[in-house]
Amino acid sequence: MSAEVTIIATLNSQIDALGEVVRTHFGQHPAAEIITSLPGLGPILGARLLGEFGDDPERYVDAKACKAYAGTAPITRASGKKKVVLSRYARNKRLADAAQQWAFSSMRGSAGAKAYYQQLRAREMGHQAALRQLANRWIGILHGCLKTGTCYDERTAWAHILEPHPDPALPAAA
Repeated sequence: MSAEVTIIATLNSQIDALGEVVRTHFGQHPAAEIITSLPGLGPILGARLLGEFGDDPERYVDAKACKAYAGTAPITRASGKKKVVLSRYARNKRLADAAQQWAFSSMRGSAGAKAYYQQLRAREMGHQAALRQLANRWIGILHGCLKTGTCYDERTAWAHILEPHPDPALPAAA
C-alpha cells in the first residue's frame, strides 16, 4: 500500500510539472489570450482544444466545419412521418470530450452559458444533449473570436439570452 501511495505521489508531481510546461508554452501562442478569454478555458483545456483543432486559420471554411469536426453539430434525420435529431458518431472524440468539459465548466463563469443551458433543460432536453448543444454554441463563438482576432465579450455572445425581450402585446413606452 505504501508503495502505491509513493507511485501516486510521484505521478501527481510529474502531472503538475507537465501542466506547468503546457501553461508556459501555450502562453506563448499568438491565440492564447483570445482562447483563455473564454469562460471555462484555462491554459490546459485551451491548449487541448488548440491542439485538436490546429492553429491553421484556413483549415476550416466556417464555424459549421469546426462544429462538425468536433462532433457537436447535430444530425437531423427526417422521413415523411418522423424527425429525429442525433449526435454525430464520426467525430474527433478527444475534441468532443474537451468541448463537453468546456461547456460544463463554462457555466460557472458565464451567466449567458448558464441561462442557455437552463433554457435547453427547461425544454426537457437531457443533460448530455444540452451540454453538447452548449458546446456547439461555444465552438461557434471561439471560431468567431479567432477569425476576428478579438477577445470574448459576454454581452456580444449572449445578448439574445441575457437581454429581456419586450412583450409585443404590451404598448411601447413613451
